[in-house]
Amino acid sequence: MHPAPEHMSTEEFRRHGRAVVDWVADYWDRVASLPVLSQVAPGQVRAGLPDKPPETGEPFTAVLADLDSILVPGLTHWQHPGFFAYYPSSTSGPAVLAELLSAGLGVQGMMWQTSPACTELEQHVLDWLAGLLGLPDCFTFAGSGGGVIQDSASSAILVALLAALHRASEGRVQTEGVDRARYRVYTSTDAHSALEKAARITGLGTAAVRFIGTRADSSMDPKALRTAITDDVRAGLIPVMVMATVGTTSTSAIDPVDRIGPICAEFGTWLHVDAAYAGVAAVCPELRWIQHGVADYADSYATNPHKWLLTAFDCDACYVRDRAALVGALSVVREYLRSNVSAADTVVDYRDWQVPLGRRFRALKLWAVIRCYGVEGLRAHIRHSVALAQRFATWVAADDRFELMAPQPLSLVCFRLRGADEPNRQLLQTVNASGQIYLSHTMVRDAFTLRLAIGGTATRDEHVTAAWDLLSSTASGLLGD
Repeated sequence: MHPAPEHMSTEEFRRHGRAVVDWVADYWDRVASLPVLSQVAPGQVRAGLPDKPPETGEPFTAVLADLDSILVPGLTHWQHPGFFAYYPSSTSGPAVLAELLSAGLGVQGMMWQTSPACTELEQHVLDWLAGLLGLPDCFTFAGSGGGVIQDSASSAILVALLAALHRASEGRVQTEGVDRARYRVYTSTDAHSALEKAARITGLGTAAVRFIGTRADSSMDPKALRTAITDDVRAGLIPVMVMATVGTTSTSAIDPVDRIGPICAEFGTWLHVDAAYAGVAAVCPELRWIQHGVADYADSYATNPHKWLLTAFDCDACYVRDRAALVGALSVVREYLRSNVSAADTVVDYRDWQVPLGRRFRALKLWAVIRCYGVEGLRAHIRHSVALAQRFATWVAADDRFELMAPQPLSLVCFRLRGADEPNRQLLQTVNASGQIYLSHTMVRDAFTLRLAIGGTATRDEHVTAAWDLLSSTASGLLGD
């Protein structure tokens, strides 16, 4: 018999665990001094790693040493207070500690039976979150639906489309597959690319996706949606799902769910609301207007606490109005997955709410964040970000060299130098190369546009002020002011 490998002892784990917590705390203390955008060349990180794995085990101290010398220089620092690109991926102390607990417990929560607490905590904390966001009771386990933590909004879009296909086909797609020539899905030209990917995965293909034009504020045009669906129905096609977006990736535009919803109801079309970035803002009562229409019309809804609600990636809160449609689309039960409680239909088996069978104990970190910050702490974080964005927008608006390119209802500001695209490209490249801040870009009305997204855990007034000072002075250099 082969001998068992030598595992890290609990005493060693305690010692190295303390070192890891110290390392993370030190990293948070010093991250503002690091260049926010990685400065390494392609292949540089791999060049610093050995060609072959070690034949015998190394001490954990060697792992931390290489983390410092090889990996950290190759990181783009998403927790840097000057990270304003894309949307935030905020984390926090409670979230990180809960992730450690999750890893230590090593729970695989595919079924209620495999860890009842894993399932029931997730149900409970998602019911909590639904209440905080002002979602209707039908999206909770007190009603006909419920919530599940997916890894990302992309997975939420995929499972929503699968549930929509299940409902539209009355279950036939489960055995007969998808007749891609029959079904159509709809979203705006500014929507997340994940819907197109979901169409490919389900076998519908990109040709099944109808991209609906937008209005002046970059939100979906309900009139254009109605025309597209009407034309498809007349052609004998089935409008299976519409995806409305609350906070688009490009400009944070908010589709008019209250006007899109009645169209979906009229044609029997599933309405999925992708609120990945913006949805968590509804913890603030004054921002709950972004959910207008969701309670009355949405069949599914998803938002990401890992973006703007201090919960480490990955954590998408995905809700459905009718859990039977979702479970019907995804349930595959082999003998080894059967149990008496599952057969009695008295518990939730989350394996039937997602694509993979296995699942991590993600609810722990969301639970920890809500408990440790409290409702007021979460609201303070959102309000702080919105206030900083509004302040930045006033500086842009007051400078005749710049123009605002989209409304800023939340914490994203889209802006550019007036005139040609090339100076704007140079402006973005120069400030990002400085290492002080990191912005991303988009196209708005065919114009190259800079995006400054606020929401990081460490971002404060002085960091936003420094960002504007750098942008302004760099623009002066480019324009010869």
